[in-house]
Amino acid sequence: MFRRLLRIAPLSLDFGLLVLRVASAGVMLTHGWPKVANFNERFHAFGDPYGLGSEITFLFAVLAEFVCAILLGLGLFTRYALIPLIITMATVVFVVHADDPFARKEVPSLLLTCFVTLFFVGPGRYAFDARMR
Repeated sequence: MFRRLLRIAPLSLDFGLLVLRVASAGVMLTHGWPKVANFNERFHAFGDPYGLGSEITFLFAVLAEFVCAILLGLGLFTRYALIPLIITMATVVFVVHADDPFARKEVPSLLLTCFVTLFFVGPGRYAFDARMR
């Protein structure tokens, strides 16, 4: 039923999903690009909230904040790309900044909400995923 509803949904819904997807991906790229650009300097000195090692945690952050953000913006493999983004933002909100005031975790909380919403609703018609179906 939900898929049928989305097929007859107005174009404004799909345009809204496009804007949400591209805007949230753009914000993530502003966090991911400095990690890529300064890879060697930050590789060994990154936080390790789960005890996996700073290198593995850093690689996961680069994957999520850069590679998955690009995929999200394009609407390519969207739901798969959203999983690392959701994990990353949940870690930032609930682990890294858990004791900080809300102002410090306001943007990550908003991004987490956007990513979870897109995960459940999907990327919309204006995505490569829709063209591949």
